[in-house]
Amino acid sequence: MSELAVDLARIQFAFTVSFHIIFPAFSIGLASYITVLEALHLKTRQHQFLELSKYWTKIFAVTFGMGVVSGIVMSYQFGTNWGVFSDKTGPVLGPLMGYEVLTAFFLEAGFLGIMLFGRERVGERLHFLAVAVVAFGTLLSATWILSVNSWMQTPAGFSYNEQGQFIVTDWFEVVFNPSFLYRLVHMVIAAYLTTAFMVAGVGAWHLLRAPHNELARISLSMGMWMALLVTPIQIVAGDMHGLNTLEHQPMKVAAMEGHFETRKGAPLILFGIPNEETETVDYKVEIPYLGSIILTHSVDGEIKGLKSVPPEDRPPVAIVFWSFRIMVAVGFLMLAIGLTSLWLRRKKALYETPWFLKICTWSAPCGFVAILAGWVTTEVGRQPYTVYGHLRTVDSVSPIDAAAVGTSLAVFVVVYFAIFGAGIYYLLKLMRKSPTKYEQDLDSRVVTRLSHGNASHDIVDDASPRQGES
Repeated sequence: MSELAVDLARIQFAFTVSFHIIFPAFSIGLASYITVLEALHLKTRQHQFLELSKYWTKIFAVTFGMGVVSGIVMSYQFGTNWGVFSDKTGPVLGPLMGYEVLTAFFLEAGFLGIMLFGRERVGERLHFLAVAVVAFGTLLSATWILSVNSWMQTPAGFSYNEQGQFIVTDWFEVVFNPSFLYRLVHMVIAAYLTTAFMVAGVGAWHLLRAPHNELARISLSMGMWMALLVTPIQIVAGDMHGLNTLEHQPMKVAAMEGHFETRKGAPLILFGIPNEETETVDYKVEIPYLGSIILTHSVDGEIKGLKSVPPEDRPPVAIVFWSFRIMVAVGFLMLAIGLTSLWLRRKKALYETPWFLKICTWSAPCGFVAILAGWVTTEVGRQPYTVYGHLRTVDSVSPIDAAAVGTSLAVFVVVYFAIFGAGIYYLLKLMRKSPTKYEQDLDSRVVTRLSHGNASHDIVDDASPRQGES
């Protein structure tokens, strides 16, 4: 097996999974958001929540479909490019992925039709139940998939059979492996934040064009509340995940932090250029002792460096180093936007500040950037293993020819950009449509109410019912 064939197989899987991961992440958060909107409508009887639910359900349907299609392609790659990996890990990972289909996917598929087409047929309470079940199904799907990925990162509960395959000795340890809960919490919160910023960004975009659009105000307000309240939780969850990674994958953390030398009282390197040839970080800007404080919660805590293992056992440092910083930077950007929204809300200027609305609009996709950067950090940081510490990537590839993989990769690039490019264009087209048909011709009573200074009330105030609208 040539090194080029291995690299091309990795690039192909990375390319397809990069397209795939953004759609399920968005659908996880969006399904839960629609469930909240349906619940608020049932509780308050305010039609604005119902209108927003209808608006985002259309977007969810397209997102869900694109996620399913992009996921199917990945499954085939396990058999084509990664046959050895499939054979070795099949007794462990096969049942887990089968459980995802039998539970989560069937659950989603069974109630998706009611969610999309049954609103006028089954009654609002049963429709709410269907939406809630679909949302639960998306979370259950994420649970199984993250259990699979986490086992590859921190394998547990297994032994080997005579053929050298991984076999299960304890299913509980397999499913609830050491990093599973940390990854699950981190990913689900990331999905919620991704959706929050998309919802807020769409609301902000429409407010720039129609400042009195009530449903856009609700979208912006709900999205910013989520950003304000959940981003700090995500930062704490990320810190706990980092400590878990330090325990089980110290070389990944060493690459993330740019530490080549093992040392106590390690600094936090903010920026720099990792140089794997000289095994140093050039032009670095660092804060003394902060690295050890963050990672070990001790000033003189010891951090293992990359030099503690042979070069062939180290992950690619530069990619992991920079993807981690992109993820962290986006996370703190989210926090800053959330805090700014609170300041503007207290000044009763959340909906009438053009510069902030523009920031929200441009930051709408930042959740996707953070998810992709985090995924790159996680997966590239696991190298040179597919099953960390037990099965190397170079030993996981099928006996394939580099030319064949290169050809299929080229086809994937063309087809994906054509099909999913069209899908993303259609999603943006749906988002460009106003969530209310009253954007251009507002009810005179709403204009009167807004002109009396009540424009900046919170969610419930913004969603006060207007008679005769549906």
